[in-house]
Amino acid sequence: MRERIGKQVQQETGARTMARVSGTGALVTPEQIPQWIPGNLTRDSCPLAWEGITLKGYCYTELEVEIPKMRDFMIVVYRSGSAEMSRRSGGPWRSERVEPGIVSILTRAEQSQWRWSKPIDVSHLYLSQPALAQVAGEVFDRDIDDVEMCDLVRAEDPVLTAMMATLEHELNAGGLGGHLYVEALRNQLCIHLLRRYAKTSFREYRSYGRLSSAQCRLLTHYVEEHIDQNISLAELAGELQLNVFSLIRKFQAEFNCPPHAYVIKRRIEHAKRLLASQDLPLKVVAASCGFSDQSHMTRWFRKTLNVTPSEYRHSISTQ
Repeated sequence: MRERIGKQVQQETGARTMARVSGTGALVTPEQIPQWIPGNLTRDSCPLAWEGITLKGYCYTELEVEIPKMRDFMIVVYRSGSAEMSRRSGGPWRSERVEPGIVSILTRAEQSQWRWSKPIDVSHLYLSQPALAQVAGEVFDRDIDDVEMCDLVRAEDPVLTAMMATLEHELNAGGLGGHLYVEALRNQLCIHLLRRYAKTSFREYRSYGRLSSAQCRLLTHYVEEHIDQNISLAELAGELQLNVFSLIRKFQAEFNCPPHAYVIKRRIEHAKRLLASQDLPLKVVAASCGFSDQSHMTRWFRKTLNVTPSEYRHSISTQ
C-alpha cells in the first residue's frame, strides 16, 4: 500500500510539473527528464559535453508516466528486464513486449503517456534537432524546414543497438580524439535515422537560388568584422541559417566565386590598405588580416598581384 501511494504521488507530482512546463511552451532537456520519469541514474555523458548528443542510463521500477514535450529525439535501448511497454498520445494505448536488444523511439516536442509492467534497465540516447537537421541538409543538399520521427514502442534494429554499445564504451573508456569520434558516430546515427525512421520537409523553392540583398550584406559585414580570424564555412552558413552546401551554391551564384576565394580577396584588400597607410611589420599585417603567418600572406600576394607585400608597399610609397 505504501509503495502504491508513493508511486501515485510521484506520478501526480510529475503531471503537475509537466502542466506548468507545457503551459509555458518550454521544451524539456535530457537533464530534466527525471522529474517525469523517476529512476536510478546509471550512466551519464553530460560531464563530457558531447555536442548534439547525450547518453544516459537508468534503472526503473514499473511505472506509468507522463512524458512532456522534449527538446530532443530520444532512442531507448533495453539492456535487461522484459516488460509490456504501452504508449498513448491522445488516443488508445498501444502495447508491445520489450526485452534486451529492443529499441523504442520517441519523437521530440510531443506529449505522450508511457507505462511498463516490470522493472527495466535502459539506455537513453538524446539527439538534438539541430544536429539531425544539419546532417539532413548535407544529405539532401537542400534547406531543411523540419525533421520528424514517429514514436515507435518496439523496433528490432541491430544498427541502433550497436551504435549505443559503441557510445557506451566511449563513455566508459574514452580514448584519443574522443569528441571527434563521438561526432562521427553521431553523424552515422543521423543518417541511419534519416534512412529508416525520419520524415524530412524542405523549405519552399523560393528559398533556393541566389542570396537575398540582406543576406549579402550580412555576409560581407561578418567577413569584414572577423577578417583577422579563421572564418569557417560552418560559421558563414550559421549566420544565414543555411547548411554548408546551400551556402556554397548560393554564394557561387551571387559572388561568382566560392566563399574561401572571397575571404582571401578581402584579406588581401585589407592587407593592401594597411601596407599603404601604416608602417607596420609584415607579420603584424598578416595577423591583422587573418593570414596564418607572413609566408602565407606572401604566397597569396604573389599569386594574385604578382608582387610580394614588401614590393607592394615600396611601389605605393614611391608613387
